[in-house]
Amino acid sequence: MKLPKLIATSVVRGSEKGQSHGGVFLIDFQETSTSQCLDWNDGSIDFTGRGWDRGLRGIEFFEEKICIAASDELFCYNSKFELLGSYKNEYLKHCHEISRKDHLLFLTSTGYESLLVFNLKTNKFIWGLYISKNGDQWVGQRFDPMVSGGPPFINNYHINMVSVNESGVYISGLNTKALLRLKSDMSISTVCSLPQGIHNAQLFGDGVIFNDTQSDVVRVVSSSGTSKVFQVPSYKEDLIEYNNVDDSKIARQAFGRGLCIISPTLIAAGSSPSTISLFDLEKHERVATVSLTMDVRNAIHGLEVWPFK
Repeated sequence: MKLPKLIATSVVRGSEKGQSHGGVFLIDFQETSTSQCLDWNDGSIDFTGRGWDRGLRGIEFFEEKICIAASDELFCYNSKFELLGSYKNEYLKHCHEISRKDHLLFLTSTGYESLLVFNLKTNKFIWGLYISKNGDQWVGQRFDPMVSGGPPFINNYHINMVSVNESGVYISGLNTKALLRLKSDMSISTVCSLPQGIHNAQLFGDGVIFNDTQSDVVRVVSSSGTSKVFQVPSYKEDLIEYNNVDDSKIARQAFGRGLCIISPTLIAAGSSPSTISLFDLEKHERVATVSLTMDVRNAIHGLEVWPFK
């Protein structure tokens, strides 16, 4: 089995001004090599709260471009990581994952409980969707992201994941306790229930796959309810670097975030301290692991297969 080459982003909590807040890495499991392509040390980063503006987040590709989200800005690079452009919006805050369908890029705006849609041909934000709940019913309210007076700055559900395919737009968060489907008429239905505190939930085969972050495992659950569980790796305490930061500023050991479907039988999952693991679903085992650092503040965020030669 040929192992993949992946691109990963990371977030570093507890960094100070002038220090790295994460970066972009290429990890070639076949050649057993890693390289850092970008170091995120922007001086305008917001330093209040956990995570906040630090680090780089979701990854997508369009034609020959690499799209990478920061907390409140979308960056576009070529395959040599030369910056082609960057785009901000009033309603893009604490962005996590992003997903593309054709020339439309969907971005989670965790701070505004919303999705934003960016047209990759015109390089403009074209519409947004505020997600809320009325009793047991999820509600989507469309808004114009280029006009003030949109949704409130609120974070009840911590919307952190979006994935898009032919059947719809799928959304989830730490506190949604469900995988949601946005239909073409802007109505929202519940696909299935999920545990609280999850990341990266998405359709997989006839079921779902997600990082069950609170339980330190990756779960693959079929429509019949059977599941496969993979333990997120952890390390001996004497190997971990805490760098004199308190618990409020670290992503704890085995904090699972970042998930990439490589094939129907092989997946990659990220964790803290920045570690990427390959899991074979047929053999039900971890087949490879790469650790980028033992600094527990440093956590993987985005993971994708590298599409370029």
